[in-house]
Amino acid sequence: MLKRYTLIGVLKLFLSYLNTKLFYNQSRLIRLPFDVRNKSNINFGIGLTTGIGCRIEAFPQIKDNIVLKFGNNVQLNDYVHITAVESVTIGNNVLLASKIYISDCSHGSYCGNEDDSHPDSYPADRSLFAKPVLIEDNVWLGEFVSVLPGVTIGKGTIVGSNSVVAKSLPANVIAVGTPAIPIKKFNFVTSRWEKIN
Repeated sequence: MLKRYTLIGVLKLFLSYLNTKLFYNQSRLIRLPFDVRNKSNINFGIGLTTGIGCRIEAFPQIKDNIVLKFGNNVQLNDYVHITAVESVTIGNNVLLASKIYISDCSHGSYCGNEDDSHPDSYPADRSLFAKPVLIEDNVWLGEFVSVLPGVTIGKGTIVGSNSVVAKSLPANVIAVGTPAIPIKKFNFVTSRWEKIN
């Protein structure tokens, strides 16, 4: 282990492991620092692994609701930020690269109806507007991906780095861009990723 980590690195890893076993005993490893807000409204699943600097927060509109749910064997890398007000669900065996943002809410409504927030109002004072987010099993999100409210990402889908997922994505595709759009789909007959024309 000393070949891979310095002595200080080994000490940090030990402290993270100790913290995991004391406070997140069904998780694999929660690396410190780890910022969690309203832990009682979060289901961490089994086998969760995090990188350093992750921020996981739940602000339920109904006090005792579980609004953020992790499946089993989820891996978050460094500086992942997830916010849930109504419902964020992350499936089994999901891999999130570093610096990802996932949220089911925004300060205010901007849908084009009578509930819209006024631009002269202070953004922090606008009512929270939420739509559920679902990330299905075996999804992989690349570095710097943002997932916006109301989105479902289908099973087995890959989202490329720096993409913004503003609309739902089907299962078994590779999607990139802002907004993210599918560019390849897995063909189960040929067992190959094929370009979408």
